[in-house]
Amino acid sequence: MKRFRKVMLLSLLIPAVLITVVFLFMQQRTFGHDPADARLERIKRSPNYREGAFQNLEPTSVMREDASYLDMMGDFFNKAPDNIPSEALPSVKTDLNALPDSVPSLVWFGHSSYLIKSKGVVILMDPVFSGNASPVSFFGKSFPGTDVYGVDDMPAIDLLILSHDHYDHLDYETITKLIPKVKKFYTPLGVGAHIERWGVPTDRIVEFDWWERKPVSTDVDLTAVPARHFSGRSFTRGKTLWTAFVLNLHGYRLYLGGDSGYGKHIKEIGDKYGPFDLAMLECGQYGKDWPTIHMFPEEVATAAQDLRARTVLPVHWAKFALSYHGWKEPVERFTKRAAELELDVTTPRIGEPLVIGVDYPRSLWWNF
Repeated sequence: MKRFRKVMLLSLLIPAVLITVVFLFMQQRTFGHDPADARLERIKRSPNYREGAFQNLEPTSVMREDASYLDMMGDFFNKAPDNIPSEALPSVKTDLNALPDSVPSLVWFGHSSYLIKSKGVVILMDPVFSGNASPVSFFGKSFPGTDVYGVDDMPAIDLLILSHDHYDHLDYETITKLIPKVKKFYTPLGVGAHIERWGVPTDRIVEFDWWERKPVSTDVDLTAVPARHFSGRSFTRGKTLWTAFVLNLHGYRLYLGGDSGYGKHIKEIGDKYGPFDLAMLECGQYGKDWPTIHMFPEEVATAAQDLRARTVLPVHWAKFALSYHGWKEPVERFTKRAAELELDVTTPRIGEPLVIGVDYPRSLWWNF
């Protein structure tokens, strides 16, 4: 009987301990904070928020209905042999403070992070400089050679733009270090709750719902446009919005594409705001089991046509292995399809500047 009581006690105690450990772990600042109070009241008024969560414009599942978790586990342990590059990726170290800006210039830092400078205005998109794209250091490590830029290399930032709250786009360590350098943070609805918890003053946060346009400064404005994705930094999803942005910058029009599966929203954006001088489109981290939340490379080319993009910069690759495909497969498949469609594509190395409409690097640098 005593042994039975001990077994019963342990069977109750162990789950309670595990729940407590998980709960305490989830209280870390890196997980951010769910929207509350006035922020939550604004979210509830959004036409894109229903049944306690933000919704995509068309039915979208994070995982396809017939996905097999057993097969997915097999895929995880049988990734492409070149899922991670065998050598350090080549890069260019540019003095960002001296970047020419009479015409908009852009420097890509790998994955979805890049800096744009135009006539004294400095814009930073989805910066992740901590070396990993997850709340734990042992998962989502950056590729060798891709961490050549950090917070100390950044100039003063007028606009820091965030597309959504996933760890490969919203990085706690990077944001907290950047706070003194940033004039304003521009985010989708709800994401302000995360960065406010991390120390960003409320009056420096501007939040957008889809289709909202806000003037930034003379001849600069920003419009949030729909994306087909999801959000969440813990076990719950959809508490904050995910978005892409249309940036009108001194007479140029840029598409800052956050994560998105392909859908009818892309052509609608192209019809409303195109053509675009340059479109940054996600190209990587796709998989057969999540076909509606990330685009396959061939869909990226179709999206570029829908947007009427004059030139495309493929991003969301070359820094983190968050899927099972080879690290350079996305850009190889995309450029092949883009060539068939006669799309103009720029492929700078990490840190290599491009000048919009003037100088577009096009080397196949990944074949090193």
